[in-house]
Amino acid sequence: MSEDDLTGESRPYLLRGVRLKHDQVRKCWVLLAPERFLRLNGISVDILQRCDGGAPLARIVDDLAEKYQADRAVVERDVRALLVGLYDKRMLGL
Repeated sequence: MSEDDLTGESRPYLLRGVRLKHDQVRKCWVLLAPERFLRLNGISVDILQRCDGGAPLARIVDDLAEKYQADRAVVERDVRALLVGLYDKRMLGL
């Protein structure tokens, strides 16, 4: 999938078996999936906490742009890149 395949109405969600969790031992947020482990930065966590299948991509981007006082186009590019990468790793559905 490419970033162009995502629309503003796409509703991203974590696939079954994939969990967003704060790892107490490592003191960081991680994304856990069968036989996979990804350490996340704060912004990635913020994005993934919004990926519940209910919020469309456009609203997620708008919320993040407002929260971080950032250019919407830059936020959208970064969000799309993260989501496409997780979709390709079979950790995210749309």
